[in-house]
Amino acid sequence: MSLGEGASDDLATARGRDWPSVRQFNVFMANRLGALMDVVRRFESTDIQIVSLTVVDSADCAIIRMVLSDPERATEIFEAADMMYTETDLIVLKLPNGRQPLATICKALLAAEISIHYAYPLMIGVGPEGSTALAIHVDDHATAVTTLMEKGFTLYTENDLLE
Repeated sequence: MSLGEGASDDLATARGRDWPSVRQFNVFMANRLGALMDVVRRFESTDIQIVSLTVVDSADCAIIRMVLSDPERATEIFEAADMMYTETDLIVLKLPNGRQPLATICKALLAAEISIHYAYPLMIGVGPEGSTALAIHVDDHATAVTTLMEKGFTLYTENDLLE
């Protein structure tokens, strides 16, 4: 159930799989050979899909940022493996049509004075159409969601990752 394009859902309700947000896992690892493979391998024999992934590294440690198709089960896997992780809310939105979709998104958020901390693309198509999507982390999630929906952007939920 993606939101946008005329949606009028009340965002003040309790968070669920249909809340316009997607959980990102931030997995803390030693910056060692094979560390990324160790994390990826945990999902190899499951039906949990790695939807997106980015690595932020330094000389000593790395943070693997991942979006997974089934966050509840992913949490169980991280805990069973005794991996250190945190969760962060992201906005995942359909890239708009046009020559400069990223500029269109940035302009909408800039007009509302919302800073984008980081962004990265999803590796799979999202929603019933299999659309190209972008994950963004912003400084004011609720205002960004409201702004993007008012401007007609399509936002995806965790339910959309399961489809």
